[in-house]
Amino acid sequence: MKRSVIELWVGLFVVAGLVALGVLAFKVGNLSGTDIRDTYAVTAHFDNIGGLSAKAPVTLAGVRIGRVSGIKIDSDNYRAVVELSIDRKYDNLPLDTSASILTQGLLGAQYVGVEPGADEEYLKNGSQIEITQSAIVLEQMLGQFLFGQAQGDK
Repeated sequence: MKRSVIELWVGLFVVAGLVALGVLAFKVGNLSGTDIRDTYAVTAHFDNIGGLSAKAPVTLAGVRIGRVSGIKIDSDNYRAVVELSIDRKYDNLPLDTSASILTQGLLGAQYVGVEPGADEEYLKNGSQIEITQSAIVLEQMLGQFLFGQAQGDK
């Protein structure tokens, strides 16, 4: 009898551990079910998106206001087209809002940061953010620095 009680407790402990690992995996993978549901879509064109991926956060002043819902290439000008899904609570972003691809920390994940402008009209579903700043690629910066140093030595 005592052995079966111990086995029951061990089984419950293992199940609780597996549930905790599952919740952790959903949180780390940005797959939580408590995501924003009522959104509007805007697009932004970038020359280089670096390591930006779908489901990356869209932030305003450090607060998450949406997610990257899709990334594709514009076949006319070969620029990346990033579709942003923004929470309808933030439907008062001016038309001249700018978007930048930023990095969390030195080598962290990339996300889109938006800075509101001063226009009196607001972004709406289907709008395009005209003012964008592409990702800063660490390898390119290092190459430019090293190339500049080599040129300076001559």
